[in-house]
Amino acid sequence: MDQNQNTAEAPPVARSTIRKVSTRLVPFVALMFFINYLDRTAIGFAAPNGMNDDLALSAAQFGFASGVFFIGYILLEVPSNLALHKFGARRWLSRIMVSWGIVALLFTWVQNFEQLVVLRFLLGVAEAGFFPGAILFLSLWVPAQYRGRILMLFYLAQPLTTVIGAPLAGWLIQQNEVFFGLEGWRFMFFGVAIPAIVVGVIAWFYLKDKPTDAKWLTREEQVWLTDALDREKAATQKKEHGHVSARFAFKSGRVWVLSFIYFGFIYGLYALAFFLPTIIEGFQEQTGQTFDVFQKGLITAIPYLPAAIIMYFWSRDASKRGLKTWHIAIPALAGAVSIPLALFAGSPAATIAVITITASAIFAALPNFWTLPTRFLTGAAAAAGVALINTIGNLAGFSAPFITGAVRDWTGGYEIPMFIVGFVMLVSAVLMVLLARSNRINPVTVDAAADDVPTVDAAALGAAADPKGDAR
Repeated sequence: MDQNQNTAEAPPVARSTIRKVSTRLVPFVALMFFINYLDRTAIGFAAPNGMNDDLALSAAQFGFASGVFFIGYILLEVPSNLALHKFGARRWLSRIMVSWGIVALLFTWVQNFEQLVVLRFLLGVAEAGFFPGAILFLSLWVPAQYRGRILMLFYLAQPLTTVIGAPLAGWLIQQNEVFFGLEGWRFMFFGVAIPAIVVGVIAWFYLKDKPTDAKWLTREEQVWLTDALDREKAATQKKEHGHVSARFAFKSGRVWVLSFIYFGFIYGLYALAFFLPTIIEGFQEQTGQTFDVFQKGLITAIPYLPAAIIMYFWSRDASKRGLKTWHIAIPALAGAVSIPLALFAGSPAATIAVITITASAIFAALPNFWTLPTRFLTGAAAAAGVALINTIGNLAGFSAPFITGAVRDWTGGYEIPMFIVGFVMLVSAVLMVLLARSNRINPVTVDAAADDVPTVDAAALGAAADPKGDAR
C-alpha cells in the first residue's frame, strides 16, 4: 500500500499523537544520545592531538584505556536498566547524565595512563544504562507499528555526533591559548563535559514518565496512546504466556543470539570511532600534506554524513516493505567486506570512500535491529533483555579498541586488526539469517492503515516462534 495512502487512512488522533511524540520527545532524547556518544568517544579525538604524547601512551595503552570504559559500563548495565524500570525514566536518565558529565569533566586534569584508565572505568560506570534506558523509554511511548521510524530518528544522533562533533572537537582543541591556558585536548574534554551536566538537569523537568503526565497531549491523545500501549503489552504477555520477568529475558535464546549479532555491529562501530582519527593522522605522511586539527575533524566527519542519509532511507524502506532479514543481514555483510578493503584502497580519498561504506552499513542496520527485542519482551523482561543485549554487544566496545591497538603494536600495521573486524561483522550477518530461519522472531500484527508501519515478513523472518520451542 502506498505510504501516503496509509497516512491518509490512519486515525487522526494516531497521526497527531505520534507527530507530537516525534517532535517533543525524540529530538531531546536524541540530543542526550548525541552528548553521550561524543563524551565516550572524545578520547579518540584527543589521542592524536596531544594526549598520547603528553601521557606517553602506546597504541595498546590507548586501546586499553578506550576499552576499559565498557568494563564499568557492562558491570552496571542490567542493574541500571532495572532501576530505570523501577524509579522511572525521567529521574534515572537525568541522574545518569549528570553523573557522567561530572566524571567527564575530570578528564581535563588527567596526568598519566593510570589516572586515564581509572577515569574511563568510572565514566563507564556513570553512563551504564543510558542507551538501553533511552531505547526502553521511547518504546514505552511509541506503539510497535511506529517504533522503527522513531528509533531511526533517535539513532540519527549517533552518526551526526561525528559529523558535528569531530569538527567541534577540532575547534575546541585549537582554543588552548584562549581558555585557561589548558592544552587543547584538555580543553576539548572540558567543553564536551559541561553540556552533559546542563542537559541532564533540564531532562529532570522536561521528560515525562507516561502519556498521562504529558500536558502537550490532548486528553483524547493521552487516552489513545495509553490504550494502544496497554493493548500491545497485554498481547505480548499473552503471546509469551505471561513471562515478563527479568529471568525470562536471561533464559531466552532469542535474546542471546540478538546479543551476539549486536556484538558484531558494535565491534565495527568502535574500531572506526576510536582509530579513524589516528588513521587520518597517517594520511599526512602518505600525502606529504599537513592538516590542522579542525581539518582533521572535518575529514573524520566525512563518512558519517552519508551514513546518516543512508540510515534514514534504509529505515524508511523497512517501514514501507515490512522489516525483512536482509534489512539487517545485508548491511552486516557490506560492513564485513568493506572494512578490510580499506587497507587496499591506495589513496586517502579511496580509503575514506570505503570507510564510508562501512559506516553506512553499520548505521543502516542498527535502528532496524533495535525494533526486534521489544517484539517479544515487555515489562521487566524488556528492561533486562534490552540491557543484556546492549551489555553483550558492548563487550565489543572493550575488545575492539584493545585488540585493534594490541595487534597493531604487534604487527606494525592495521591489516590484521581490520580483517578481524570484518570477520566479526560477517558472523553477525550469518547469525541474523540463522535466527530468522529458525523461527525465533515473532511477527507483529498491526493495523494495516497505520502510518509507516514496520511489519515482519513471515517468509523472511520466520513465523511466530513456539514458546515451548524457544531456548529458555
